[in-house]
Amino acid sequence: MLGLALLAIGLFLLLFLWRGFRRDASMSWGYCFVQTLCWCFVRLFYRVEVRGLTNLPTTGGALIVCNHVAYVDVILLGVLSPRPIRFLSWEGFERNPIIGKLTRLMRTIPVAEDKAKEAIQKSTEALKAGELVCIFPEGSLTRNGGVLPLQRGFELIARRADVPIVPVAMDGLWGSIFSHLGGKSFFKWPKHFPRPVAAVFGQPFPASEHAQTRLRLLELAAEAFSLRPSLRGHLGREVAVGLAAKGGRVALVDRTGARRAYSGALVLSLAWVIAKRLRVRTNARRVAIVLPPGIAAAVANLACVLAGKTPVNLNFTLGREQVQSCLRRAEVDLVITAEAFKAKLSEKFADFPWGDRVWDIAAELQSLRRWQVAWRLGMVRALPSRLIPAAIGVPSAGGDEEAALLFTSGSSGEPKGVVLSHRNLLANLRQIEDADILPASAVLLSSLPVFHSFGFTVGLWYCLSRDGTLVTLPSPLDTNAAIKAIKEEGVTVTVGTPTFLRPYLRRATAEDLKTLEWAVVGAEKLPDDLAQGFTEQLKTPMLEGYGITETSPVLAVNVPDKADAEAPNGIWKGNVRGSVGRPVMGVAVRFIDVETGAPLSVGQVGLLEVRGANVFTGYLGDPGRTAEAKVDGWYRTGDLARLDEAGFLHLAGRLSRFSKIGGGFPRCLRKCRASLF
Repeated sequence: MLGLALLAIGLFLLLFLWRGFRRDASMSWGYCFVQTLCWCFVRLFYRVEVRGLTNLPTTGGALIVCNHVAYVDVILLGVLSPRPIRFLSWEGFERNPIIGKLTRLMRTIPVAEDKAKEAIQKSTEALKAGELVCIFPEGSLTRNGGVLPLQRGFELIARRADVPIVPVAMDGLWGSIFSHLGGKSFFKWPKHFPRPVAAVFGQPFPASEHAQTRLRLLELAAEAFSLRPSLRGHLGREVAVGLAAKGGRVALVDRTGARRAYSGALVLSLAWVIAKRLRVRTNARRVAIVLPPGIAAAVANLACVLAGKTPVNLNFTLGREQVQSCLRRAEVDLVITAEAFKAKLSEKFADFPWGDRVWDIAAELQSLRRWQVAWRLGMVRALPSRLIPAAIGVPSAGGDEEAALLFTSGSSGEPKGVVLSHRNLLANLRQIEDADILPASAVLLSSLPVFHSFGFTVGLWYCLSRDGTLVTLPSPLDTNAAIKAIKEEGVTVTVGTPTFLRPYLRRATAEDLKTLEWAVVGAEKLPDDLAQGFTEQLKTPMLEGYGITETSPVLAVNVPDKADAEAPNGIWKGNVRGSVGRPVMGVAVRFIDVETGAPLSVGQVGLLEVRGANVFTGYLGDPGRTAEAKVDGWYRTGDLARLDEAGFLHLAGRLSRFSKIGGGFPRCLRKCRASLF
């Protein structure tokens, strides 16, 4: 052991000397020593991808502003920068016998509440002397993975020193043991080793443009998020691993008729069998599905993905001509449904265009022999979950390949075919997970149609691929059945529209909903009386969110407030009435003046445009409309909105998504609808 220790020390000293003689002229030997130590730590525990490092000035002063995700942000920045950085840090570190020596070697600038002006003065002097200074303008670790409200100190420092601001965003550290996920740091078990991390350095901008700092950090954070290796994966693989990991635990409870619970292993085994048969039944790339939420819809959709097919969940409330248009443009030759549902639907829509080839999945599942499911079930339970996708034949990568096709009618005209890739859906699943709106222990009640994007992504894929339990009902209009399901299944979260949830005030009691922690609402603006009624009468908070089919769909969502000793009044605000919440991690937003087309600052109302890995690939067979909707990578939502100083998004109206921007803009505002679908 002594020999190994001496060898390690010797190798470290050689590395230190090699780096020392190659160091920047402004870097001291002491700083280089600490940087070499940190370099070894980073190389051992992290796999870092860096972009834009050349944006860091090679000479002269510059103020670096970075989002603060974890305590190791300092270490990573210090290792990545070829020039020494002087960090603003809590003055308490100076009193620690070990950390204090390191901070003095790094020449950090201590910040104390009662000596804030002194820290500002020292930072200004260092910048004027041509040094790099880094400040985390949020002032503390993020509580939700996103960018917290920015404190004003960085603006004052940059203006006084008259130096450029260099924005930097980190991604991949949220959820690590050094982050604040779960309300604590350090006391967590690492999930990845080595952990993939991305750092993106933005272009410097003058201190006079400090009002744009938050939006630029969000844009860089979205770029860093898009570099996650997991986004190159395959949706089927992710769901298969999630279901296999659940094993014998309940994954889905179908309350369509008689209640029936299905384990994760059973859901996956059934989909595995159907996927094999589906490959034989059709050579078409896409398969239409006409089913309500439940086990049949879950198996049909998963089977399509496992078989390499694209599920096309049809909106059966559309007119005959619109459905025919969807079938024609999707080029499907097979419709999966259930005979019982087909008969019921035909009562309301007698002329529904089923096509020539209809597959009754309910009858198919009932006809399966026990051995056909049993050996697959045994394999799923016996093998490590990571090996199951290979056994099924699911590829490891999906990336930008088509994973789903959803049709949205929009305001008028022929339904638009929204093509969502594996990357889009995987990104949104991670964004929902990072928002912590659906904890691992959640029991989610969803009756939203699978042909709507929220019912598709959250009401299907999220719970199947994560630890939570999904409870399904065939109709969101059956309030009594929903209340009964909440009581009997111990539901903790439900989702719906204000219209669907309002009857709860007349038919439910606080005792009925005692397990319900919160309800997530969207698709319509949340009325104050409904939110107040749920909170006071039913003791259940309502959290409003926002999203669009083209963004897979979640863009922003309110989350519950949390106790936080570092926050004002001891509460970290995650929910602000009248807003649709903060943008989820990995989503950049900007606001465009509808008259001039110029970007606006935080707080100003403008046309909302978004960017991120969850933004759709394009409209099916319609490159012209795709080009109008996506401008230089930014998706034009058609909504007017603003971002407040705390980072909450407020919708203010709606205009035509494809109207001309900047000159001759038609004033066609109409009442805003905060669409979560």
